[in-house]
Amino acid sequence: MPITRIAGVLLLLVSSLAAAQQSQPFSNDQVSSKLRELYPENADAKKEIAEALAAAAKDHKHVLLVFGANWCFDCFALDYRFHQTGIQPILDKNYHVVHVDIGRNDKNEDLVKKYNIPIEKGIPSLAVLDTKGHTLYTTGEFESARSTDPQVIVRFLDTWKPKQS
Repeated sequence: MPITRIAGVLLLLVSSLAAAQQSQPFSNDQVSSKLRELYPENADAKKEIAEALAAAAKDHKHVLLVFGANWCFDCFALDYRFHQTGIQPILDKNYHVVHVDIGRNDKNEDLVKKYNIPIEKGIPSLAVLDTKGHTLYTTGEFESARSTDPQVIVRFLDTWKPKQS
């Protein structure tokens, strides 16, 4: 077998394994290794949103609100995905991310209503805001983030990122 054919087969095998690894569902160990207080209990979500909107007005990014809670495994799974190689650069370039704690569905209820967040579908639920704070899109489609293909997240972020002028 020619060396170029062997190299091609090896390249295909390695890239397939890398792709398969990224799209595998999460284990508790993967997410618990990153455990931290993703949704700080004493955080002032309104203030954080206002700060993110002020920054977005300056750098022309959108604001991504991630409604969730520290008890929610899928909230940590989504955050873990956000920090993966193919996703984090999209977030960094296009979004200011604010984590909004909903507690046990009893915190920041006014923000859930204001942004029409579909938490009845589950969490994490997301809202994309433009630089003026207008809601562009809300979704509850990441409530099973542990098994969400990273490409679904990439497509979502690419769809709602600011249009380049």
